[in-house]
Amino acid sequence: MNEAKYIWMNGNLVAWNDAKIHVLAHTLHYGNGVIEGTKVYKTPKGYAIFRLNDHTKRLLESAKMTLLNVPYTLEELNQAQIDVIRENGFTGENVYLRPIVYLGYGVMGIYHKDAPVEVAVAAWEWGAYLGEEGMKKGIRLKISSFSRPNNKSNMGKAKAVGNYLNSQMAKFEAVEAGYDEALLLDDEGYVAEASGAAFFMIKDGELITPPNDNSLVSITQKTVIEMAEKMGIKVTRRKITREEIYIADEAFLTGTAAELTPIREVDARVLGAGGRGPLTEKLQNGYFDIVYGRNPDFEHYLTYID
Repeated sequence: MNEAKYIWMNGNLVAWNDAKIHVLAHTLHYGNGVIEGTKVYKTPKGYAIFRLNDHTKRLLESAKMTLLNVPYTLEELNQAQIDVIRENGFTGENVYLRPIVYLGYGVMGIYHKDAPVEVAVAAWEWGAYLGEEGMKKGIRLKISSFSRPNNKSNMGKAKAVGNYLNSQMAKFEAVEAGYDEALLLDDEGYVAEASGAAFFMIKDGELITPPNDNSLVSITQKTVIEMAEKMGIKVTRRKITREEIYIADEAFLTGTAAELTPIREVDARVLGAGGRGPLTEKLQNGYFDIVYGRNPDFEHYLTYID
């Protein structure tokens, strides 16, 4: 990965290679920690963090769900992320921010309340998560044999580190089978989400995306819905079966890292003409206009780094 100069750890900027934790840190053994993924774009006015406050709010909400008492306020965490971008002196087009709240060294055993809560924020230059070619031509998607755990089995609405073992196994299965990404269904057979992104499909000019009944509440998904409605596109949120995907005209994934990535094929079924569809391309261009500060209607979502 692309290393940077500094990582913010518990209130201080430390050198990248000095940002270390103990091998007996509680989160490393038992999986209770929460993360965020926030993107930073080089706009005509300089670097801007996209929806910083919303991502930090979700981080704190995830921590509350998983019983982690974060020792910093939302404002302090926002400032830490701004400082990391400012002090690292990045020059690339895109930077990814990764705040993490984790349990450090001090106790062992399942009961976690006496373990110290630690916070770090890292950032690095990172391009298209699913590849530049995938952004233009679309990716191949495999519906996974792994299902998204049901709502009684874990804290699925928290962006918790332990939840990503499920995503990791699904992604590995898909890539090893020759695909680019995995799509997980819920325990009733309806679309939940990809391994790290929300799902949209287009049928007869209608944009359809599943509710967040069994998936992370996606900030990027909300942005795309808001943008599409402003464009006059009909947006419907409802449950989606796998069979519907196979006969969709177009489809795409959205997420902080995935941004808006077209899907050209699902389980060996080619969608539409087999590439980035016209409505997907329109939405993709619209999304990049927003995050790069070219759409004044959405500029309130940008936090500029001065």
